[in-house]
Amino acid sequence: MTSGCRAPAEDESQMQKQKYCVYNQTRESFLSLGVAAADTTMTRLKGLIGKLTLGLDEGLWIVPSRGIHTVGVLFPLDLVYLDESYKVIHVVESFPTFRISPLIAQAASVLELPTHTIYSSQTQPGDQLVICVAEEMEQRLRTSTPNLTSRAQ
Repeated sequence: MTSGCRAPAEDESQMQKQKYCVYNQTRESFLSLGVAAADTTMTRLKGLIGKLTLGLDEGLWIVPSRGIHTVGVLFPLDLVYLDESYKVIHVVESFPTFRISPLIAQAASVLELPTHTIYSSQTQPGDQLVICVAEEMEQRLRTSTPNLTSRAQ
């Protein structure tokens, strides 16, 4: 993977509870600091069904996925379709409830995020995302921007 971070694995039950940071490397902006992976059959089936709201820094990373549905989801979502190297290949802003999203053949996963996330981060097809646990993200940012970390100390 070009992001250098570990992808969720179906045989690791702890991974579904792990929270991931999603960083747009191209635009130098965060999309979320608290995305959960839906990487098992059960977590993909459940998705966001039953949640009343989605917090500003929450989201769900459906792996693998080429599209999603919002039947039973009570709020609209921003959708970011990713290829296997976490490059953005399609975006949908404010996807409504009780619908089936477009199926994108090249997609390896889909991020379900709060509305306005795509707009506020300026995420576009072709952008490269990094998806990591917080500790890995901190290390990646520290090594890629040494001046920022030395100023913060």
